[in-house]
Amino acid sequence: MRNGRHLLIGFILIFSLGSAAQSAYEPPRTSSGHPDLQGIFTWRTLTPLERPDTVGDRSVLSEQEAAEWVSFENRRQNRDLIIDSVGGASYPPGVISYNEFWYERGNNTIEDRRTSLITDPPNGQIPALTEEALARRREVADMRETSLGPEARPYAERCIVTRTSGPPMQPGSYNLNVQFVQTEDYFMIMNEMIHNVRVVKMDKPHREGRALYWEGDSVGRWDGDTLVIDTKNFWKGTAFGDSTPNMHLIERITRIGSDTLRYEFTIEDPTTWTEPWTASMPMQRMDQPIYEYACHEGNYGFDGIMAGIRRLQLEAEQSY
Repeated sequence: MRNGRHLLIGFILIFSLGSAAQSAYEPPRTSSGHPDLQGIFTWRTLTPLERPDTVGDRSVLSEQEAAEWVSFENRRQNRDLIIDSVGGASYPPGVISYNEFWYERGNNTIEDRRTSLITDPPNGQIPALTEEALARRREVADMRETSLGPEARPYAERCIVTRTSGPPMQPGSYNLNVQFVQTEDYFMIMNEMIHNVRVVKMDKPHREGRALYWEGDSVGRWDGDTLVIDTKNFWKGTAFGDSTPNMHLIERITRIGSDTLRYEFTIEDPTTWTEPWTASMPMQRMDQPIYEYACHEGNYGFDGIMAGIRRLQLEAEQSY
């Protein structure tokens, strides 16, 4: 019993010292006295949004487990190692995308070796969809099957918004870079993916009615040294699958080191998920610029998709 108590006291002491060291960090500040969050950052990581089946129910991996998992995932996802006729990494045979050179998904886990970026619910999974959301999903699937028009195609395919740039920002395959510009009245978020720009109004009320912005209506405030961004009134929903204009998003950005930010978001949409959920991930400063992402100009595949489905429809009509 005494040994167990000594171990518990030791754990508490180590945890307290670690927390004190982190809280002791004093971030540089702007002329208004708030932490300076400006710069170009990346959130690329091999740690997935949801906990994968390959790690069971473990929320944190040991150093050895993490090293083994990283080695396995880097090989599994390497596009140059996928046999085209067999497929792999979620790609069916004959549908392999770019080669490995173009990917920048990250090649390691986040520092604390969590098995998912989702921190709540504790199982590391996005909560179950409501019956209403399941019905919407079936309707969308039917519409995409018939491809009635461009509106039937996913938002990212149409170069409108993407899941990685959000809001909220999430892991993905490439262009996981963002630039923050900060003034006393505004906070700008410019994502490299689709060159998306979101301007957050500081200490202002939300607009009345529904905002005509895909990124929603974002207002910010400071909670101590953490920037809190409250976004709602989305136009038609977001790039995040199954979401609706009813989605309410809270993002928190905290500077925790000279080159590190902690980005956390909580999503609530009772018309889509059975409960709110939260994810957290680090962002590391980059020494490279944000490059233009000319999505519309290079979106030749979209014409091919629409032409292909029209050809199939024509052939089906002529076969009657």
